[in-house]
Parts: sequence; C-alpha cells; structure tokens
Amino acid sequence: MAKLNGATKVLIADVDSGRVEYALRQGFATDGYVVPTRRQSEDVTEQMEAAKEIASEMVGIACTGEPDHEGVEITFDCTGKEMCMQAGLYATRSGGQLIMVGMGTPIQTLQMSAAHLKEVDIIGVFRYANTYPTGIKILSSGRLPDLDDMITHRFQGLNAAKEAFELAGKTTDGNGNLVLKVLIQT
Repeated sequence: MAKLNGATKVLIADVDSGRVEYALRQGFATDGYVVPTRRQSEDVTEQMEAAKEIASEMVGIACTGEPDHEGVEITFDCTGKEMCMQAGLYATRSGGQLIMVGMGTPIQTLQMSAAHLKEVDIIGVFRYANTYPTGIKILSSGRLPDLDDMITHRFQGLNAAKEAFELAGKTTDGNGNLVLKVLIQT
C-alpha cells in the first residue's frame, strides 16, 4: 500500500527471513530487515534500549544515501508487540507518523516524550471499517502483482478451523515451508 501511495522506499522488517524475502521478491518492499530474536527483558530500560538499537539498524537501511536523515517518514507497526511499537516510534522522524495496525497487549510502555519531542503523530487502526470498497478497487485495477501465492495453506471445511488457526500463528509449517495466509474453504 505504501508503494501504491507514492513511497519510493519501503522497508519491511520481520523476524522471519522467508517473509522478508517474499515481500522483496513480490516488489512490496525495496529493502528488508530480519529482526534478530532477543531475550524478552522485563526491565523497561533494557527493553527501550533494545528497541532503540533495532530502530537504528532499520533507519540505517531505510535511509541509505540520505545524508541528513532523521528517521523514516511513516512507520507502520502491524504486530501489536510492545517492542515493535517502541522501535517504530524511535525509527520515525520528527513530524512523521507512527501507524499502529491491530492491537497487541492492552497495556504497553511507550516513551511518550519521544513522540512529543519529535512531534510524531501516533495513529491507531484496529477496525477495518470502510476499507473493503477501496481494497476491491485496488485489486481490480491491476496495480498489484498476482496475490494468489500469498495463500500458502488451504484447509477444507470448518472442522479444520482449529488446525488452520494454529498454523496461521506460525511462520513456517511442519515441513519448514513459509506460512503467509491460511484459507479455510467450505
């Protein structure tokens, strides 16, 4: 969506290299970053430092060739994970936007002074009201690459719903194949 709306550089970050490679191969992103897995710290200070480190690495990739960069203009966090939202805030430049898609843990720690000092607009998106007409219009316009291979696993019938939902929460299946979208066919 970022590229369709005029972005010339799009960085995708994910803990799974397969997802990053898929986004790059499909042309959804221009750059990729595989987020290193880290021990989750209960200490807020340690957590913030780790988020700053990740943000710095992502900004270094996203802003290559821009000598006076302060960060990225728009950051989308689609995980709902606290550390990802923290890193997103640190990666966003002054006057930029941090868009949080979905909802993670109800209570999270964000360094609001970082948002205030940089005047970052934090926008939350949880419901997808009124997005279907736009989505259908974009899909039918032919401006997107073929999305059929985005459905990586198919299940038959509602009896398979539990297994399908369990798989949808993973990045790879039992055979090591990439999991992107899981479809239940009735």
